[in-house]
Amino acid sequence: MTESELRDLLVELGASLFARGYSVGSAGNISVRLQDGYLMTPTNSSLGRLKADRISKLDLEWNHVGGDKPSKEVFMHRAVLTARPEAGAVVHLHSTYATAIGCLAGPEDTAPIPPLTPYFVMRVGRTLPVIRYYRPGDAAMENDIHEAAKEARAMLLANHGPVVSGKTLVDAVYAAEELEESARLALMLRGQPARELTPEQVDDLLRTFG
Repeated sequence: MTESELRDLLVELGASLFARGYSVGSAGNISVRLQDGYLMTPTNSSLGRLKADRISKLDLEWNHVGGDKPSKEVFMHRAVLTARPEAGAVVHLHSTYATAIGCLAGPEDTAPIPPLTPYFVMRVGRTLPVIRYYRPGDAAMENDIHEAAKEARAMLLANHGPVVSGKTLVDAVYAAEELEESARLALMLRGQPARELTPEQVDDLLRTFG
């Protein structure tokens, strides 16, 4: 896709996430990898009211070169995209159920959401690490995120929200949506004798769908 098409798609998908309550106010941010740099939602912007021509642009060294000032969490996106060269986009939300899991889980947890459905495994993967709490905008979390992203497509920031990557912008949004719905399902079934996918079934999904 061209940069112009990606800008329009970012506006469209941001509005869709916002309309369905995956972000509120100015919460959340999204980045997209380009051949000559990165697109990122601007600081203090609402995903529901983005303007294509005002989306921030950064060069390959992560310097701001166009559009409005980027999100204060540039470091979060840099951490993931440098750790995962195959990733084309990162979505960070404050979606309710995933954030709730991030309030319940401890930093030692690597699978706070069990493999209840195949699509969770297919879109999110085997592991979902929890990053210990940092205040929003604290660049000190960059190394923890970078290390986690080497092994995981998605993670939860403790008491903050999910960070999800994907091969494309659409893939990253789909994975973020799947993570939120899986978190909701996990909370609904909490304490119930739910049937999880077996390790063999998880392995089969990952072999088949990557």
